Amino acid sequence: MASSTMQILAFALALLGVLGATVATLLPNWKVSADVGSNIMTAISQMQGLWMDCTWYSTGVFSCTLKYSVLSLPAYLQTARTTMVLSCMMGCLGLCLAALGLKCTRWGGSHRAKGHAAIAAGGCLILAGILCLVPASWFTNEVITTFLDSNVPESSKYEPGGAVYVTFVSAGFLLAGGVIFCLSCPGKRDYTSTSTSTTFPDKLLQQQINQEQLQRDLIQCDLMQRDQQQREQKDFKQQTSPNEQSSHEQLQWVDKGSQGKVQAADDIQQEKPLHEDKGTQQFYSPSRVPPKDTRAGYSLQDYV
Repeated sequence: MASSTMQILAFALALLGVLGATVATLLPNWKVSADVGSNIMTAISQMQGLWMDCTWYSTGVFSCTLKYSVLSLPAYLQTARTTMVLSCMMGCLGLCLAALGLKCTRWGGSHRAKGHAAIAAGGCLILAGILCLVPASWFTNEVITTFLDSNVPESSKYEPGGAVYVTFVSAGFLLAGGVIFCLSCPGKRDYTSTSTSTTFPDKLLQQQINQEQLQRDLIQCDLMQRDQQQREQKDFKQQTSPNEQSSHEQLQWVDKGSQGKVQAADDIQQEKPLHEDKGTQQFYSPSRVPPKDTRAGYSLQDYV
């Protein structure tokens, strides 16, 4: 809460500084002379600014003359013009960034984005203060140097006017606002402890949004996993179906071959001679000649 209060204070100081710098840029009394003449039309005050020279007469007449020629102006006056315009522009940019970086507002993004915006706003405001301080200091130095010069006539001597003092004050406001913004930006510890901090009024709403987003992500992840599993199952079924058919055909072919072998063996057994006695049956190899029967060589007379 203290940090938010300091940021509001810095924003107010920066706003006053930008307004003061803008007014000081337009004012014609950067240096003032108060000499009294002896004429009927006596000039009681002469003022010179960045853009015009004005004269105030004792009769109540007030006249101003614009400075149209830029090249005829002295160097310090040209520099003052340029730097004051740049200071006003940088101050406006700093105010815009500061509005985004304020912790009490609901725009500007997350905590880290607000911190970056606050740092950028502080840098712009500090630069605007420096640009506002340089021309005021240079202009004051030239006026005082001319005033202390003895060779310059009394009628041509001037003193610093009210616009110079407004410029100094505005520069101080801009520098103070920029420094406060840079110091009030959150550090690493603040980034890690944002879940437990109560700085922002929309903290609970942000937590609810984060939880809903997390749930949606989980549901989407589950759906994607299910779809992937279903696709893998379909691919597996398509790959295994032709393999099963080929294995079934191989089994049928093996069954047919075994049945044919069994049938051929049965046919061979049926072709064997049935009159052979199993007890007296002798088997010979084809290369061996079977023994001759000795009784076949005897005649009938031998037997008688």
